[in-house]
Amino acid sequence: MRTFYVVVFVLIAASSRPGWAADSVSKPSATPPYPRVNMAPWYEVDPNWPQRPADVAWGDMPGVAVDAQDKVWTFTRGQPPVQVYAADGRFLRSWGSDTIQLAHFLRFDPSGRIWVTDIGKHVVMQFTPEGQLLRTLGTPGEAGEDATHFNKPTDVAVTPAGDIYVSDGYGNNRIVQFDRAGKFVRAWGKLGIAPGEFSLPHSIAVDSQGRVYVADRNNVRVQVFDPQGRFLAEWRNLIVPWGLWMMKNDEVWVSGSSPMPWRDEDRVLSCPPKDQILIRFDTTGRALQLWTLPLCPGEKVPGCVDWLHGVAVDSHGNLYVGDIKGQRAQKLIRKESGQTADVGVPGRVAVQR
Repeated sequence: MRTFYVVVFVLIAASSRPGWAADSVSKPSATPPYPRVNMAPWYEVDPNWPQRPADVAWGDMPGVAVDAQDKVWTFTRGQPPVQVYAADGRFLRSWGSDTIQLAHFLRFDPSGRIWVTDIGKHVVMQFTPEGQLLRTLGTPGEAGEDATHFNKPTDVAVTPAGDIYVSDGYGNNRIVQFDRAGKFVRAWGKLGIAPGEFSLPHSIAVDSQGRVYVADRNNVRVQVFDPQGRFLAEWRNLIVPWGLWMMKNDEVWVSGSSPMPWRDEDRVLSCPPKDQILIRFDTTGRALQLWTLPLCPGEKVPGCVDWLHGVAVDSHGNLYVGDIKGQRAQKLIRKESGQTADVGVPGRVAVQR
């Protein structure tokens, strides 16, 4: 059995070494003293995670999330749809076969309750950790575009104050806000490319200041809004964003693929993707780290993914990823080896003043 190791590139706006910065690009010669880039942290796949019981099935794996106790929640189109594993891979419990039709993303609110988006039922649902249904937003089985209907909602995020934001993204192109009681507050967005417009808002997250981040997938950007939906910023042409994961320090991991042109056969951009990447951003849109994963269609090799969909991070910095065609979740263990790599080796492009 082959094991693939993922490759990391640290994105640096300017090196601390004199003479190196990001304001010009030139081809290196074979002799300059190229700077060394610290590769830590880097990640290594755990080929034995998790220990899934034989009677628990995986299908497409759009959702993966980590709770406050570092338990890992997978949201699959297999059965049961919600499956919970310990950080060491032990199976803990599962539920949802009688309530969930077609999984997309799974999230937690500040109280530890579970929120899921069901693109089959056109609803967003809140559950206890044990699987008891508490609340439903939207009208089950009815698609629409008003205060009580979604059309294949893609993701949900809940602020510390309890405000709820839904990316209503496959059938509509809008963000919908509710208060903590589930009362409709506002909606914004339409199909388009201008600020505040969307083409498949696919994932959503909120930071500690209440800013709202939207993976505007077909527009190859992440858009940022204030809590009232006013446009603040966009991070363009860095990644085709499929999934977002907000960390406690307000850094956000984005899963997806490198920017790519539309093809005649595409119904949505990057299906299939040309590669698979993860980028960690700060709140200004500065890329702090870029991590690549091998794209291996049809192969179930540890470390390979196929249509990377979601990413989550535990308290130790380990990454968990879920993909669609690969139909599984995987654990990438954070390493702090202090390894370094040359930048500007012959044949590459160096960044030089």
